[in-house]
Amino acid sequence: MLKKYVLVFLVSMVPLIELRGAVPIGISQLFGDPLPLLPLYITCIIGNMLPVPIIFFFARKVLLWGADKKIIGKFFRFCLEKGEKGGKKLKETAGPGLYFALFLFVGIPLPGTGAWTGTLAASFLDMDFKKSSIAIMAGVVLAGIIMGLASAGVFGAIGAIFH
Repeated sequence: MLKKYVLVFLVSMVPLIELRGAVPIGISQLFGDPLPLLPLYITCIIGNMLPVPIIFFFARKVLLWGADKKIIGKFFRFCLEKGEKGGKKLKETAGPGLYFALFLFVGIPLPGTGAWTGTLAASFLDMDFKKSSIAIMAGVVLAGIIMGLASAGVFGAIGAIFH
């Protein structure tokens, strides 16, 4: 069982997969018995939040450093331009509700959203680290609840009732 906790912890740290992929693995019988929900969620949330400070404080600096390098420069410039453009658009759209928008962005499990992308956006927007970390963590918790319900078949059952 310890191996499965380590697995879901590590999967929660992987960009794009994050907690959204780890919760279904933990609930499934894929690598042994399903894990109890509360310890699974806590493990996944910690794993998903662990990279946040590193991303917030260093990702932008690494992208700026690599923007003028021969092999990686084009990709790094693309990331910088995309991040700045997306950040400006989010800021214009959200206005004073920027932290709430960040919470929803991270919390609704869609492709390309999550703690990694949300943290990178917060870094590009020069948002307050403490406030953005709280919004991101709340979003991770929401994503975990949604993925847990989806993995348990709750949404399918509701759809069957109303269909």
